[in-house]
Amino acid sequence: MKKFLILIIFSLLFSNIVHANSKEKIKKDGFVIPTIKWKDKIKIDEIFEVSNPKDKIIIIYNHGSDGADVKLKDCFWRSELRNWAQLAGDKINDKEIMVYIHCQGQLEGDLGAKLGRIGMWTKNWEGPYPGISKMDRRVQGNLDVVKKFVKLGVPKKQIFISGHSCGGWATLRFTAEYMDEVGGGVSLMPACFWTLSKKFKVKKVGYEKAMEKLHKKKPGWAQWREDQIKLIKDGNAPILIFTHPMDPYEGLISDWMDDVPNFKRIVVSENKKINGKKCKLAGSNWEEPLKNAHLIDFADCFMHYHPLIKEYISSRIK
Repeated sequence: MKKFLILIIFSLLFSNIVHANSKEKIKKDGFVIPTIKWKDKIKIDEIFEVSNPKDKIIIIYNHGSDGADVKLKDCFWRSELRNWAQLAGDKINDKEIMVYIHCQGQLEGDLGAKLGRIGMWTKNWEGPYPGISKMDRRVQGNLDVVKKFVKLGVPKKQIFISGHSCGGWATLRFTAEYMDEVGGGVSLMPACFWTLSKKFKVKKVGYEKAMEKLHKKKPGWAQWREDQIKLIKDGNAPILIFTHPMDPYEGLISDWMDDVPNFKRIVVSENKKINGKKCKLAGSNWEEPLKNAHLIDFADCFMHYHPLIKEYISSRIK
């Protein structure tokens, strides 16, 4: 009975880790069609072709995940693509931005296949990670897509990897290993190890004590994360990163990024406003206040950073 109740509790927890307007889901690859207004309907073009490829800038966007190492039915929420639909179609140095969404929900890691979504968090498995993880497969999947664009004639320096949450972590991982294959990366709220900042009460107990508890309670998760951080630091890729201190996932445990010389990290805000503007996210008219800081890059206020993102891209394609 006790095990049954634990399963119910975890099922409820994971079912609630969803993004705004979660019923609007996308399960395919394709180009985000540019929009005029932030509230405009989001559409995807599934045809994989690029006209005048030398005059295009390709941003490959990676989705987040509510199951770090297991198969998922869905990939994107339309809500997370609104800011990208605003950037798509813009030009940088006379080159047009195209945003390509890359669905990888069907991938699974060796450990995830063995323990399942709930098992990975409840069982105190020891590191190192045994085999090939979903994240490893996501990195390889991005490399495959990059090569497809290069084959179409898009110059490597005009291809950029990006992503939110677990997709933001995939951006860190990819650029650490394959920076010579792309122009750069834009990582948004990178996290792929559940709500560590919140779960281990970092704000209350401090970073060191929280991480000590993580290593004691979840040694496998902790070592897996640390191994990836070392790989990312060693890669020292010149990328742009956005984090938020109120992000319940890694918001208060992201300072290690400041030790990577080539990283340009932007701490978005101390609250749910950007440049004094309240952040709006979801609802029938897309005007509900932002509640979860992890999703701030989905909100209308995040458009404040579009010029910075374009400035970064411009600096990398010269």
